[in-house]
Amino acid sequence: MKRVILSIAVIAALGLTSCKNETKKETETTTTEMSKDMAMTDLSFGVRGNCGMCKNTIEKAANGVEGVASANWDVDKKKIDVSFDDTKTDAMAIHKAIAASGYDTEKVAGDEEAYDGLPGCCKYDHEMMMNQSGEEKSDDHSNHDH
Repeated sequence: MKRVILSIAVIAALGLTSCKNETKKETETTTTEMSKDMAMTDLSFGVRGNCGMCKNTIEKAANGVEGVASANWDVDKKKIDVSFDDTKTDAMAIHKAIAASGYDTEKVAGDEEAYDGLPGCCKYDHEMMMNQSGEEKSDDHSNHDH
């Protein structure tokens, strides 16, 4: 008798679990369909920085803006590629968020207090070129003595 009751309980649990998974799949599909309807805008602009820690901070700041779907900062090119929902935010909000974390963008200077709090390896040169082409530029030493 105990085996019959145990068997019925196991079958019922399996039945409920499979229903739960089907509901979950429906929800995921709905989310995917909604994201297709959003008007995504892709944007690239220069951001000064030095290293992998800079990359994490810059991307975290950009991704923290509501409506930003993705942000990827290229350490070598000093350029960020951002994809965002233009019904929820705009380019200037992303520039300001990155600047608030201490990094200069093409349009907004980085917050000095936040810059002062950055680790030593992240203290970039404020005159640094934001090299968006990806081409290596030779150091020009004509304006100072060695």
